Amino acid sequence: MRPSSPINVSPFCASDSLIMAGTRTVTMQLERTLEGTEISIPASIANLGPGLDTLAVAVQLYLRVRLCKMSSVGTNDLKFDFVGHTLDGENLIERAFRFLAMKDSTDFPSMRLEVRSEIPIRAGLGSSSAAIVAGLELYQRIAGSRSLRESLAVAAYLEGHPDNVSAALLGGLTGSCQLADGTVSALSCRWPDEIRFIVATPETQLQTEASRRVLPETICRADAIFNLQRVVLLLQSLQSADYSYLREALRDRWHQPYRQPLVPGLEEALALEHPDLLGVCLSGSGPSVVALAARNFSAIEELLLNSYAALGIPCHVRTLCAHQVGGQVSGGQTRCS
Repeated sequence: MRPSSPINVSPFCASDSLIMAGTRTVTMQLERTLEGTEISIPASIANLGPGLDTLAVAVQLYLRVRLCKMSSVGTNDLKFDFVGHTLDGENLIERAFRFLAMKDSTDFPSMRLEVRSEIPIRAGLGSSSAAIVAGLELYQRIAGSRSLRESLAVAAYLEGHPDNVSAALLGGLTGSCQLADGTVSALSCRWPDEIRFIVATPETQLQTEASRRVLPETICRADAIFNLQRVVLLLQSLQSADYSYLREALRDRWHQPYRQPLVPGLEEALALEHPDLLGVCLSGSGPSVVALAARNFSAIEELLLNSYAALGIPCHVRTLCAHQVGGQVSGGQTRCS
């Protein structure tokens, strides 16, 4: 795994200078070139067992936003058409877009946008982070590019934690760190191509806020050491391509035991055994569960399906590849390399 250069980001709320101020109006000169533009943002799997609020990996499920029409008359109006699904809760694409527009004091042409998403909502797969990053990217297409460090600063501020947004912005396996002075650093490297994610998503939703409320305010020294050891073991196992350590490296004492009562099937999934199963962990705050494997993916899919079926819990199982650092999506199609 070859890491990229770290990105050091000042906290947005304390450094408005990251966003250029000054009233301006985006002209219609870009109308012909921007209409039909499509933005694709990947889903993400956060925590990876012991890496709570720190580790995440981008995966090949996508939120796509298409700019269908820019108005030559009206300004500052956004109309969204959610294709194949309905908006449930706040429109985070619009929130992120308008957040930057307000900070820049920018008037923009009214737009009609089409939204399609493969990412299930409230499933622990980074749907909110993808929406926030999509809104920021859309604004940059209209008003001009920003540096990656600025985008990460705003995205982390709006989401409340940097792990999922780092993966959505950078791709690959990301590590995020909030420093003592409040700044944020993020580092991304390539996820091993051979390891895929078999994700089981039960037909239930779980609010991130509810899943975070059950976490303890403090942890004991033994549990702190337990997780720190396994984070290091996880990264070294991936770096060395010795995946025999992954099952142990994915174990956790900081969040999964506390979230287990809220996540149907998690206890049983964590106990699954198969010669080709490298390890199992909760995806983000749940309720999705992810199994890692480098071969025999259909057998692992069946293993997960049978585990949930035995509990009478309907679920959807899919095998995903990582969206790598600098990964591109073209023609609306994605595939494992």
